[in-house]
Amino acid sequence: MPLEEAKLVSTSSTSGRIIAAGIVIAFCYWAASVLVTLLVAVLLAYFLDPVVTFMEEWHIPRALGSLLVVLFTIAVMLLLTVFLIERADQFGADWPQYREPLHKIASTVQQKMSTFEEHVSEIGPSQVPVPGQTIVTVEPHPIRAAVIARLSSVYEIILAATFVPFLLFFMLAAKRQVWHATMQLFPSTRRTEVKETLTDVTQVLRSYVIGTALVGLVLVISSWILFWVMGLEFPFLLGLVSGLANLIPYLGVVLSWIPPMLIGLKQFHTAGPFIGIFGALTVLHLVTANLLIPALVGWRVRLNALALTVSILFWGWLWGGAGLILAVPITAVIKVICDHNEDLQPVGRWLSA
Repeated sequence: MPLEEAKLVSTSSTSGRIIAAGIVIAFCYWAASVLVTLLVAVLLAYFLDPVVTFMEEWHIPRALGSLLVVLFTIAVMLLLTVFLIERADQFGADWPQYREPLHKIASTVQQKMSTFEEHVSEIGPSQVPVPGQTIVTVEPHPIRAAVIARLSSVYEIILAATFVPFLLFFMLAAKRQVWHATMQLFPSTRRTEVKETLTDVTQVLRSYVIGTALVGLVLVISSWILFWVMGLEFPFLLGLVSGLANLIPYLGVVLSWIPPMLIGLKQFHTAGPFIGIFGALTVLHLVTANLLIPALVGWRVRLNALALTVSILFWGWLWGGAGLILAVPITAVIKVICDHNEDLQPVGRWLSA
């Protein structure tokens, strides 16, 4: 092939890949609610499949076992939701007691900012008002703006709550049929390679989901005990929120500080307890990141710090909070696919370097 023709083919191939990547990113953005719902159902299916398999070994039909597992999961989620709503209502009733210290902090910050702005305005050129010019500022209605801002989130939650149980049941009950149908999508010469790839994806996701669940349980219980010993109000609610927030790489430790420090504004009037909360949660996060996650999640989910950070930034930008949670399993699956594709193996090595 002539050199000019080879360069043209290479340029066309690169342009085609860039266009394809843009189409995929646009699809992930516009179909975020559907994709997030599907991925949540997939992760739950990998988590609950060993239970269904165990019931099947005890001669319980897979469809019946899947139905029982899904119904039990729904019951647990409903009980947890009712409990959290009751705790949130109690917190709302006590909100005036928390509002006063927050108002003092906000007033102090606002006063400092005003002083800073005055000093800056003395340095910069003064603005001379134009005679006869009237500036009208129309502020949107706060209630209407809040309702509009929440409509998308409410829709996504309702969509997930409606479809996830059905998707979860079908994935668990028809696991073998779906596996067989998936293999039929590929030519017979590549089915062995595809089977190995899907097996590794299954092991990676199951290792991640089960390990993360165990780590989350340890974090929630540890945080609960810590807040109960310190005498904070709502210790279980705070432990649940802080423990689950700690599962988010890097950002989790900062997010876990906010709920207990907010509650502590009402009870503590010195810096000691806040320093204790900061130190204890930071140590707990470091132990989790360096000991618990490598031991429980396992070596299968091995991503370097740079790849993990870029993944969290990208999926968090694309899908918000759901993206922060799903970034690690998505990137881990991409790494497995790259490892089994000869052309993409350098990408897989970079992700785990």
